[in-house]
Amino acid sequence: MFIDHEYIEKILEEAKKATKEEINAVLERAKKRDGLSYEDIAVLLQAEDEEDLKEIYKLAGEIKDSIYGKRVVMFAPLYVSDYCVNNCVYCGYQRCNEFGRRKLTMEEVREEVKILEKMGHKRLALELGEDPVNAPIDYVVECLDTIYKTQNENGEIRRVNVNIAATTVENYKKLNEAKIGTYILFQETYHKPTYEKMHPKSIKGDYNYHLTAFDRAMEAGVDDVGAGVLFGLADPKFEIIGLMMHNKHLEEKFGVGFHTISMPRLKPAKGMTLEQFPHIVDDDMFKKLVAIVRIAVPFTGIIMSTRETAEMRRELLKCGVSQLSAGSSTGVGGYKDREEGKEVSQFKTSDERTPLEVLKGVLDDGYIPSYCTACYRKGRTGERFMTLAKSGEIQNMCEPNAMATLLEFALDYGDKEILEKSEKVISKEIENIKREDIKNVLKSNLEKLRKGQRDLYI
Repeated sequence: MFIDHEYIEKILEEAKKATKEEINAVLERAKKRDGLSYEDIAVLLQAEDEEDLKEIYKLAGEIKDSIYGKRVVMFAPLYVSDYCVNNCVYCGYQRCNEFGRRKLTMEEVREEVKILEKMGHKRLALELGEDPVNAPIDYVVECLDTIYKTQNENGEIRRVNVNIAATTVENYKKLNEAKIGTYILFQETYHKPTYEKMHPKSIKGDYNYHLTAFDRAMEAGVDDVGAGVLFGLADPKFEIIGLMMHNKHLEEKFGVGFHTISMPRLKPAKGMTLEQFPHIVDDDMFKKLVAIVRIAVPFTGIIMSTRETAEMRRELLKCGVSQLSAGSSTGVGGYKDREEGKEVSQFKTSDERTPLEVLKGVLDDGYIPSYCTACYRKGRTGERFMTLAKSGEIQNMCEPNAMATLLEFALDYGDKEILEKSEKVISKEIENIKREDIKNVLKSNLEKLRKGQRDLYI
């Protein structure tokens, strides 16, 4: 298998002896945006000196700005079923937990989607527990169809990413035919002994089957996949190199690695406490992990959920994060429940701000909140997307489209303050577009949006 445990532990141990000169040499190599060796990544992971860490954060920020510019992609999760046959030690859905399980009907899915559309969301992450009887693949496909067909007067979901359990090539083909965006799956932990301990007596307990899920998805035609680990289960340094090995495996086999990497930290949930876990990641370590991932895989999106506080998410935007959730509910039927003053969640969230409050913070920091889904609808996915990204050509599409979707959001869902802040950011950033033809297309699109047209993109 492509996760070499002994090798990871060996290079992490050797990296403890790295000198300041060796750390600087790694950072110089990283500036070329060509990626790093596992040994290089291990050196950065073992860095502890304050000056070295400052250089790591600085370089991560520079890399992010040079590739992603000022845009920050916005999305929300949608939980549709909490039925689960697994007994994952860290999860509130574990089958030994006794609570009233729920699976949304298609009418309830429509209600949730309409609420999310009223919040201005265009991109969702579909989430559910693993239960082949109560929530089979056909249920997931039906949910996708319902989501795409549900529209408010000025609202529609244009992209649905899907986070479901590892499954078969045949089932991934069904997801691909249903026009999913990115297929997301967290390995949870790359450390095999810990993985098996965390997933006792369950379908999910097969480490190798779970690890090779992306292989089956890509064989089925899904070309955008998103990985992640749950930081807190095993040594976080081991997890980062495990992620990089997994990414390289996909690059070598399929020509393209992870489209995104999610970085959730373990949070309290029903049936567990943090005291059970010896590898809890503190804020300083977490910031370092995010920065090193950005340096190691410059062109891969980094996702940060509302598990983190508003302050932490703001800090992490500076050193690598490129996608944020906003206004999230992690309960099945949670958006309607929240409107009615009740909410049940899978795990504790920390950023409870509304989407408008999140956007105001992002705008105040000079970023461009983006609701763009153009690449997926224009076929700029998988290897084609990475080719455009690495050439820098993607910038000619992404930032202009981000500005257009920001104005669309501000006109349809924003208050006066949001509209003023958006216009201010757009008027500043539009002048940074180097190609006059692109700038002119964007100006034309912005004017059409102000006159009532919608969904305009390059």
